[in-house]
Amino acid sequence: MKLDALIDFYQTFTPESVARFDAFYADNVWFKDPFNEVRGLPAIQRIFTHMFSQVAEPRFVITEQVVDAGGAMLVWEFYFRVHRWGRAEAMILRGVSHLKFDDAGKVMFHRDYWDTAEELYMKLPVLGTLMRSLRKAFAA
Repeated sequence: MKLDALIDFYQTFTPESVARFDAFYADNVWFKDPFNEVRGLPAIQRIFTHMFSQVAEPRFVITEQVVDAGGAMLVWEFYFRVHRWGRAEAMILRGVSHLKFDDAGKVMFHRDYWDTAEELYMKLPVLGTLMRSLRKAFAA
């Protein structure tokens, strides 16, 4: 397991880094987040290439880690900028990655957990108003 190197990989992530996934991920890796579920390195590389085309200045910060013999949980913050109505707006998503490693120490399972409603939808202008109203209505 090369967890420290993997954390460094994500915290220094650039568009050029996408080509280096094979140093950390198994060929048949399974990946899932709230928007994607894919298998294999090329599919994961497409997701992260797409990320760089959709947001500006993406940056991951790993804030905590829990490790056992077969895997790890990484708590992270994802900082980025989006362009809306002619201006760049800074945003942050908070989430957790559940990782499992194969015998060679490469990631064979990567599942990201984050709350799309709170972390993304509530920050959008029209949809955010609706989501905040629903949240208020259902809160105890």
